[in-house]
Amino acid sequence: MKKRGFFITGTDTAVGKTITTAAIARFLHNRGISTGVMKPVTSGSVLRGGKPVSEDAELLKWASSCTARDADIAPYLLKAPLAPSVAASLEGVEILFENIAQAYKRLETAHDFMLVEGAGGLLAPLTEKLSIADLVLSLQLPLIIVTRPNLGTVNHTLLTSFCAKKMGIEVSGIIMNQYPDSAGPVEKYAAGMISKLSGDPVLGILPHLEGYNDTDMVEKLALVLRGEPLANILLKEFNIE
Repeated sequence: MKKRGFFITGTDTAVGKTITTAAIARFLHNRGISTGVMKPVTSGSVLRGGKPVSEDAELLKWASSCTARDADIAPYLLKAPLAPSVAASLEGVEILFENIAQAYKRLETAHDFMLVEGAGGLLAPLTEKLSIADLVLSLQLPLIIVTRPNLGTVNHTLLTSFCAKKMGIEVSGIIMNQYPDSAGPVEKYAAGMISKLSGDPVLGILPHLEGYNDTDMVEKLALVLRGEPLANILLKEFNIE
């Protein structure tokens, strides 16, 4: 049976995976679709009340109104803002895909749709031998690649798409984030060139927003998504006009 959900990766860190994933979750929530969210591994968790917390997972939980256990939404919380495999090694933590899969199954069973956000890029190492790409394969979810609009994005996005397909991962499409109000030649041609060369559809172009906190930004981007191709795909999945 085809899984209802997406795994969200990025061409690199800081391209806006969390904000984009949260915006998709908020869009689904606003249409009454029960959505489970997951950030399997967080590097750079913060201490709150003496306990590690994933701020990314908190935003996803708010955006989706997911009421699942925090331990299922964010199974691995690592302190150091490093590659997950390094951060885990420093803390003596072993990242086990079996634990992530069990948490995912509990979330999937309780929700109509799933959104899973990766850490870093597709080949970010989770263990000495396994990467984010291996996790995508283990969860059997189609991939959305979040990318940026500026110089260098064509190369980075094509590499990510090519790598995913070589590993047997289904790429559903690309979302370009932080698109500027005054686009130059690079930004104007990037999305079309990426789509043409990769064969992957552009599912959305999200604007660059300044002066908003994360929740306000997610609300605004969820509204933007209503006019993007991804919205049609999601609503068609649930037979919503």
